[in-house]
Amino acid sequence: MICNPDRSIRAVLGAGGLAVVAAALASLAGALPARADAADARTKLAQALAQFQGGHWTAARDRALAATEADPDWGFAQAILARTQLALGDGAAAQASLDRAAKAGFDPRRAHQLRAHARLLQGDAAGAIAEADQTVPRYRGYATTIRAQAVAVSGDVKAALATLETRVAQAPHDAMAWTALGRMRWRAGDMVGASNASAVAVQADPASPDALWFRAETMRSQYGLVASLPWYESALARDPYAHDTLIDYAATLGDAGRARDMLAAVRRAMAVRPGSPRGLYLQAVLAARAGDTATARSVLDKAGRGLAGSPGALLLSGSIGLADGQAAQAAIPLRELVARQPSNLTARKLLALALLQSDSAREAFDTILPVASRGDADSYTLLLAARALERIGDRANAALLFDRAATLVRGRSTAFATGENLATLTNDAAAAPGNPAATLPLVRALAATGDTAGALAAAQALADANPGSPAAQLVLGDALAGAGQMAAAATTYARAATSRFDEATMLRLVDARDRAGQRDAASATLSLFLTQNPGNVAALRLLGGWQLAAGDNDTAIETLESLRERVGDRDVAVLAMLAQAYAGADQPDAAQGYASAAYALAPSNPMAADALGWALYAGDNIGAAVPLAVKAVRLAPGDAAIRWHMAQIADAAGNRPVAIANARAALADASFSERAAAQALVAGS
Repeated sequence: MICNPDRSIRAVLGAGGLAVVAAALASLAGALPARADAADARTKLAQALAQFQGGHWTAARDRALAATEADPDWGFAQAILARTQLALGDGAAAQASLDRAAKAGFDPRRAHQLRAHARLLQGDAAGAIAEADQTVPRYRGYATTIRAQAVAVSGDVKAALATLETRVAQAPHDAMAWTALGRMRWRAGDMVGASNASAVAVQADPASPDALWFRAETMRSQYGLVASLPWYESALARDPYAHDTLIDYAATLGDAGRARDMLAAVRRAMAVRPGSPRGLYLQAVLAARAGDTATARSVLDKAGRGLAGSPGALLLSGSIGLADGQAAQAAIPLRELVARQPSNLTARKLLALALLQSDSAREAFDTILPVASRGDADSYTLLLAARALERIGDRANAALLFDRAATLVRGRSTAFATGENLATLTNDAAAAPGNPAATLPLVRALAATGDTAGALAAAQALADANPGSPAAQLVLGDALAGAGQMAAAATTYARAATSRFDEATMLRLVDARDRAGQRDAASATLSLFLTQNPGNVAALRLLGGWQLAAGDNDTAIETLESLRERVGDRDVAVLAMLAQAYAGADQPDAAQGYASAAYALAPSNPMAADALGWALYAGDNIGAAVPLAVKAVRLAPGDAAIRWHMAQIADAAGNRPVAIANARAALADASFSERAAAQALVAGS
């Protein structure tokens, strides 16, 4: 059947996709000049339309471009070329094509929605709104979607969301509108709404690369890295030359530990767009991960202004500087990053290290203090803070931090508080009730000052006002945990995890379920997270510790060796756990090697002393094991596992009173995994 020309052009210029076929062009044949090149142009444009309909947007643009080259005076071809360029995000090129279309006689009334889109892509929100308002009724749906996005850019997100929600209610099969709505909800923090919109967008147009890409993004946040990969691959199956999708796919592969596949995807992206700053950045990341900092720096420099100020580039630049011993230079990008992202814990640690190495101890301490003040501060953070105080001359407080760094117990993972003035935060929240950006800092500050009831009330109100925001649910969970309501906190964290299952959410959920006595559920949560994020350091560390505590030494060795490959050979806790796992697996030589390395790095760390003593015991060197076991107990008298090791070492040395005393102390900790063995030793007294 031959399509009506007017309806065909309407489908091309007014809908989210190009739902036309070559027959549409046949109906326009009479309007074309009677030249051979016109026939060639008609064929190429038919191919472009078919490619676009199938989601092959880059190929569609190339075919449309070929059509305009075959017949430069065909305005309709120029308009179709503009539409393909808009789909690929090239607003400037699309505007130029539309100008050529108008010059060639294409009716300008049919192009206002396209010009609106072109202006929006170029950052001209006011111009986009003006063009959208001139759009004729037949193309109003497209224009409404563009106008809503321009209104959001102008600052009225609430009105923009309302417009798009009305649009999708009126046109439930408009994938372009659903994708725009989802992305707007995403930026507003409504992850549940964003995920739902992405699912509907794909159902509305399974061939849309844009809808498939956005579904990949929401799947990555909602479920994890591995779950998102098939969606990226589906988007690339439609448009294999989509540069931005290739970059996001490559980054996800890298985060999932698939370095070779990441490199292949980056090369594909660089072939599409030579000199791509994002492609160069990922190449620099690969080089840095391989330890080749010279190449990483060289590649990063090539990106130049294309990466200027991007958080990833700032962090990478600082990391490379530190690795090359250029602490003062490393501090420059890291200081900028911390100023822009004050809750970026990794950036704060690196900046504190750079400042400490460049003799700026006071600034180093001020930088690391918000992290060191947290209950879950790791030993490295505490050591940085202690060394900064030591350099300043405050040895008394430095000693306290050194003692904290040497202990094995860490508190709960909580939200980050930067220490702003409480009165100011209260006023900001009151001025914008229900606004996460204003209320989140207040809740965190209240919790940090010990106002548990106030924090819980503010957090509950925030979560009620933003049911689709995982950030709001996490803060409520933190407030509940701070109030000692661990089961309720676990339920709240689980709600957050349904829309954003990232490391921070996982750690909170696992911890809350464990503390609430839901160990099976906690273990299942950790296992699920690792299936999606197999290279996550925090998850591997937690899993290895659990496997070790359960006596599953062979599996613990596998997990911990994988972790060691990622963190290197200077992580005392990993080395100590490996020593204990090898000792439990009857491999005393390997155990002593790892334990000796841990002890050399941190002789005052009770975990390191215990690991070396236990490794020596496993190798039947009881005499050398005894003083180390005694030292470990002295450093961490409340640790049940260390007490139990001391009991066995003392028993082997023939000192039954010490063995019994330590076994009884170990029994005082109900979570001690070898409780039955300790009870047997006590019973044998």
